[in-house]
Amino acid sequence: MDNTPASTPAPKLQGRIAKVSIQGFRSLRQIESLELPQLAVLIGANGAGKSTLIQFFEMLSWMLKAQHLQEFVLRHGGGDDQFFMGARQTPAIHAEIQLETPAAFNDYRFSLTHLSANDTVMVSGEAYRHSDKSKPTVARWQEIPDSSKEAVLPTKASTTAKTICHLLRQCTTYQFHDTSDKASIRMRWDVTDAVRLRSDGGNLASVLLTLRENHFKRYQLVVRQIQRVLPTFKEFVLEPNYGKVDLRWIGQHSDKVFGPHLTSDGSLRLFCLLTLLNLPPDQLPDVMFFDEPELGLHPHAITLVAETLKRLSKNRQIFIATQSPYLVDCFELENIIVASANNGETVLRHLSRAHYQRWLDDEYQLSDIWLQQATGGVAWLGDSQPLNRDGAAGAERAE
Repeated sequence: MDNTPASTPAPKLQGRIAKVSIQGFRSLRQIESLELPQLAVLIGANGAGKSTLIQFFEMLSWMLKAQHLQEFVLRHGGGDDQFFMGARQTPAIHAEIQLETPAAFNDYRFSLTHLSANDTVMVSGEAYRHSDKSKPTVARWQEIPDSSKEAVLPTKASTTAKTICHLLRQCTTYQFHDTSDKASIRMRWDVTDAVRLRSDGGNLASVLLTLRENHFKRYQLVVRQIQRVLPTFKEFVLEPNYGKVDLRWIGQHSDKVFGPHLTSDGSLRLFCLLTLLNLPPDQLPDVMFFDEPELGLHPHAITLVAETLKRLSKNRQIFIATQSPYLVDCFELENIIVASANNGETVLRHLSRAHYQRWLDDEYQLSDIWLQQATGGVAWLGDSQPLNRDGAAGAERAE
């Protein structure tokens, strides 16, 4: 079973998000110096706020990529909705992000305040710094005195500012949930829109066509991986017509061509995920976010996707928000970040291997620990409270 791209290996990661502090953004009232691994799996109960961290970085991407912070705010409920319990209770959002490159740490901080007149936000307190790893001291902040409705950092000519903007503006959240009749993935698409897969997978047919023409071994790998999950799948049928292409395929047992409207939702999402995860390095951002990628997938498909994500995380930083025990069990304890809700506040924390090693040694899965609370939380169990196989804390199991 070939799970590795056959063409040029991916270059080493140019940068990653090492640490983040956030105060006052939506349900993130107080997140202090949260360390972020190369591969992070966010778990938690419904409404615990595990997707809020992803939304924060999505906001940063809008804010630094095209200076469209106000458009992001408008699309997501207005300015007041961005503040914890509203701007009356939380007058300002403060954030500090540490980015790690091979030679240095690059830090960026900023604040947002609410403009009640038109329900927008104001950016202030921006600052950045570059700390060389070879030096024992941390560099001084370079302050940006301006206040504006958009971030000023992208206008700065310094190498540090450009490095920070380059990494954070790339942050892309992939969510392939919309497979409705009018979803983009079910429509004919312009063949020239194939540089990168869109976050909703809408241009999948164009991306596959370009992959087949320019990176055939990668295209073959995508086809083989799909066949492992869908044995009836044989090949994509990608035929440009007047500059557009439909997502179509044929099966193993007949020459009938299936269009997207004859393809299950789960199959469409699988096509998107496996294509994305096998694209050439120059078609992928350095930091990738996935919001419930397991939706509609068979457990075998979830396992395949997880293994591909782990391979990709060697060269890309990956964040996954999930509700799937199958997906959680594919990763290590060090990958897990637990989101829990406390009076409307999201608390994010890592799991201690020292604390849970006893259960892992006793052949419990990560999902056994996670699901031991009906609401999807993860309890801090004492040595006197081992887990039962039914998911409850209680007496020791008989040997």
